[in-house]
Amino acid sequence: MSRSFLSGIRVLDLSQFLPGPFATQMLADMGADVVKVEPPKGDPMRALDPITNDRGASPYHALVNAGKRVVTLDLKSDEGRATFTDMIAAADVLMESYRPGVMARLGFGHAHLRDLNPGLVHCALSGYGQNGPMRLTGGHDINYVAATGQLGLTGPDTKPHMAYPMVADYAGAMQSVTAILGALVGRGTTGQGAYLDVAMADSVLAWQSQALTALKRGHPPARDADMLTGGAAFYGVYETADGRFVSLGAIEAVFWANFCEAIDRPDLIDRQDEPLPQTDLIADVAAVFKGRTREEWDNVLTDVDCCYHPVLEIDEVEHHPQNTARGLIAPQEGLETEGGTSVLLPFWTDGAAPVPRTPMAEVSAADVIGGWKKR
Repeated sequence: MSRSFLSGIRVLDLSQFLPGPFATQMLADMGADVVKVEPPKGDPMRALDPITNDRGASPYHALVNAGKRVVTLDLKSDEGRATFTDMIAAADVLMESYRPGVMARLGFGHAHLRDLNPGLVHCALSGYGQNGPMRLTGGHDINYVAATGQLGLTGPDTKPHMAYPMVADYAGAMQSVTAILGALVGRGTTGQGAYLDVAMADSVLAWQSQALTALKRGHPPARDADMLTGGAAFYGVYETADGRFVSLGAIEAVFWANFCEAIDRPDLIDRQDEPLPQTDLIADVAAVFKGRTREEWDNVLTDVDCCYHPVLEIDEVEHHPQNTARGLIAPQEGLETEGGTSVLLPFWTDGAAPVPRTPMAEVSAADVIGGWKKR
């Protein structure tokens, strides 16, 4: 089972909001013992509910911290620092998402952390990284994707469109997990931990090699102009007669031919290689799709091997047959009354689906330290 991969690994999580906690939740899903350390006022995510404006505790905090234990510590107090020192000495991983310099001001700069625990894997997740002119600049997801070209290439030619869910937040979380797992493997050989400087902006920048290469070769990518940005008729989003939308990804010639035959337009087959942007061909395909409802197109194209899929609204996602078969969407224990849905660790292990997460548990630091000292 995936939950046993990291059995015995102890993770301290000082991060807040979404990116860091999502990273440590993945570690918890794979079996790590994750203890989230929050200040006396709690993670600000507890009060952040921009969707429903609920006045109570945010369900999003409970969702992203399910599967973890949570302790309250004041790292600005002598007692809190002493307790945290004991926890660091017994931990394998420290995840934090403060601005550069904050850990040092709290008395836990990385050199000191290494003295306390040479085997500690310390992952510092920040917006722009620990060095460079923007290291202390505040930001959120929209700023990080803007800084790396991703936002500039997304949307129609008239205006960039932001993506949801948040691209950089989740990319930064996943990059953190990758780095942590690599460092743990390396520690198994050397016995030494590592200091990992992960930036959310860098995590999106890492996806830009193709765009930067195209630029270097004199073909700068642009919205609505290139094969994967809306300039190709065979790769795009189209509106149907009932105001719904469908996606088409018929890049390979065989898929395009299958599509054209299925819509009774074999005359379009030889036009696939028209120069980009394929404005006229896009208009022709758009007119075809506007002739029927989304349900009608589902009936025509679902079983055709042409890379077609309807654009699902969020209320359709949970009940889609493929998502049902994969078993990743589950009620979150502890949030059933008000409504809480988790999407579980997104891979199967040895033919088994991931298991549901236990609710977040509030515990004392003494309980954590007592248990960890029993190793």
